[in-house]
Amino acid sequence: MSTEPNRLRVVIGSDDAGRHYKDELADDLRASELVAEVIDVGIDVPSRAGYPGIALAAAQIIADGRADRALLVCHTGLGMAIAANKVKGIRAVTAHDSLSVRAAVCSNNAQVLALGQGIIGLGLARRLAAEWLTHRFDSHSSAAVKVEAISAFEHHGPAAPAARGER
Repeated sequence: MSTEPNRLRVVIGSDDAGRHYKDELADDLRASELVAEVIDVGIDVPSRAGYPGIALAAAQIIADGRADRALLVCHTGLGMAIAANKVKGIRAVTAHDSLSVRAAVCSNNAQVLALGQGIIGLGLARRLAAEWLTHRFDSHSSAAVKVEAISAFEHHGPAAPAARGER
C-alpha cells in the first residue's frame, strides 16, 4: 500500500475525451491531504493506441507496487475500466454515484476508478474523486473473503468442484 499512513499514491490518466476532467482532477489530487503523490500518465502513451494504453500503463504501475490507486477518465469510463482489468491483480470499476464509489473500494477493493467525462458533470466528478480518496478496504471485513475468491481464480483458475457423493 501507500508509503505514508492514510495517504495514497495515485496514478491519473485520460484519453482525449477525458483530458479536461483529468487536468482538473489532477489538480484536486495534488491539493489533497489524502494524497502523497500523483503520477500523471497523461493522455498519450507511446506505442499504444488511445485509452487502452493509458489504462494499461496506469494499472501496471499499481501492479508493480509504485502506486496504490488510479483515477482514469475517458468518454464513458467503460473502456478504461475494461482495459485496466486486463492487468493481473487489478480490479477496476466505472462508477458515477457515491454508493458505487464507496462499494468499489470498501466491498470490492478496486484500485482503479474510471469516470466518464461525457456522462457526468465536472462538479460530480470532483466530488466522487474526493469521496473515493476517503474510502479504505478492510482486509478483515466479510467482503475480504469474496475479493480473495476473485484473486484466487485470477491466479489459479477455477477451483476443483466439491465432491458431491457421486459414484
